[in-house]
Order: sequence, then structure tokens, then C-alpha cells
Amino acid sequence: MTESVAIVGAGLIGRAWAMIFARAGWDVRLFDAADNVAPHAIPLCVEGLHTLAAHGLCSAPETAGRRISAVASLPECLDGVGFVQENGPERLDVKQALFAELDALAPGEAVIASSSSAIRCSLFTEGLPGRGRCLIGHPVNPPHLIPLVEISGAPWTAPEALARARAVYEAIGQVPITVLKEIEGFILNRLQGALLAEAFRLAAEGYVTPQDLDKTVSDGLGLRWSFMGPFETIELNAPGGIADYCARYTDFYKRLAADPAPPSVYAADATAAILAHWPAPGDLPARMGRRDAKLAALRAHKMQQRD
Repeated sequence: MTESVAIVGAGLIGRAWAMIFARAGWDVRLFDAADNVAPHAIPLCVEGLHTLAAHGLCSAPETAGRRISAVASLPECLDGVGFVQENGPERLDVKQALFAELDALAPGEAVIASSSSAIRCSLFTEGLPGRGRCLIGHPVNPPHLIPLVEISGAPWTAPEALARARAVYEAIGQVPITVLKEIEGFILNRLQGALLAEAFRLAAEGYVTPQDLDKTVSDGLGLRWSFMGPFETIELNAPGGIADYCARYTDFYKRLAADPAPPSVYAADATAAILAHWPAPGDLPARMGRRDAKLAALRAHKMQQRD
């Protein structure tokens, strides 16, 4: 029996989820509260599936595209599905109202996952009768090209729901990680936030141009980080592994940690200092397309190089 998923919200993230599930053989129902958004998303999904196919990341794009259907109502979207992926606006009031509907309408055995980027699951599920099946399934943009998914439950989320979500994401070709305790921003955005704050400080205070800072990541840190994380990186940078690295080098990092970048690094004057060195954005959609093509090629390469 083919599994079915409800994709609630047909914007950029919802369309990506639709492609991911359809590529994996699931029947996908796509719903958006705004008129005509879901039907208009279908050809965009098909186009995206063909782009994936061009890089070897989707074997049958036309077949996958036919698995995606737009529906006119939320009850129709949720009827009989085994999994729900919510992609509404990143606003607490919206998620509270939407999850109340999802919990009331979705089949009792369905897991309900939110693509929330930072809002903790406990903030919008506490009063729900089915709160034990609700969790965060936070993807990374663009999800059909970057496979990581952060799974984060509330204190009351059932272990079975967390295990089911992890199994589903693995089965559809994503790379899930589990957030063991609730925390705002989960894991990826907290790591990104730490790097971004220091990047703003270094560029805004004139230590480096923003262009050269980007090169420091894309042609420095990012090359290692594209296939291993920070702990494996430091393990391989000292003869005795992680403990040896910490003994040798962390005095410097302790001084840095004692003087973290303050919130003012995001103030208007700091942003202006960076933009003074940054060129006009140009054709952003075209640049996004080039980014996606490079990400597709990189993901295809990584899949070929797996141990």
C-alpha cells in the first residue's frame, strides 16, 4: 500500500517537501489556504523534479510529478494520511491555530510535523488532545537539495512519534538528526547564528571585507564541513584526537568565548557598513538557480562518495 502525506502550505518549503515525498514514492496531497496557490505549485514541483533528474537525484520525474495533487480543503488534504508536514508562516499565533485544526482533523495515527525554523513545539501544542504525536521536522532551505532535517519534540511528544518521524525522513532520502532537549532555534540555526554574528562583527568593524569573509567559509571551513562536522574536524587536527586538540588549542577559544559578538552586530549601522562593500544584488532568482544547480551537483557527488 502506497503511503500518503499531507503537505500543508505550498510555498517554497512546501513545494520542496512535495518533491521529496513524491520522489520517494509517496502520494502527496498539497493544500494552501490562499486561493490557487496549491494548483499553481504543481508545475513548479514538476520542473523541480526534472532539475533533480538532470543531476541524477530523481529517477522518474514525470512519474513522481503525477503523485502530487492539489486539494481544495484542509479536511480533504488530511483524510487518511499517515504523515503531515506543516509549512505555515513562522508566527506563533498562526501555528497555534493551525495545529489545533491539524490535530482535530488528521487521522489519530498520523504524525504531525512542523517545518518551524525556530519556534519550539511546546509553544503551540501544549493544549492539544493529540499533542503526543506533534513535533518539529525542520528542514534546511532548499530541502530537496540539502537533506538535513532536525527532529525536535516537546516534553510530551511520544517516543514512538519521534521514532516514526525519523524513520520516515530516512526512508524518503533525508538525513534526520534528533534534538534531545527543546531549545529555541534547534541546532543548525544556533550554529549558523554563532558564525553569522561573528561574521557581521568582523566585516562591520573593518577586519575583513564581506567578500573575503565569504571566501573564508566557502573555500576554507566549508570545504571540510561539506563532509564532516566540527568534532570530527578537530579530532583529525591533533595527533591525539579531540582531547589532545582541546589541551593544545582551547585557551584561544576560551578568550573568544569570553567576548562573544553582541546583539548590536545586527544594528542598522553595522548592516550599512557591510552593504557599503557589497555589490547590488542583481538578478536574485537567477543567482538562486545557480546556487541550486551547484547544490544539486554537490549532493550528487557526496552520494557517490559515501563510504
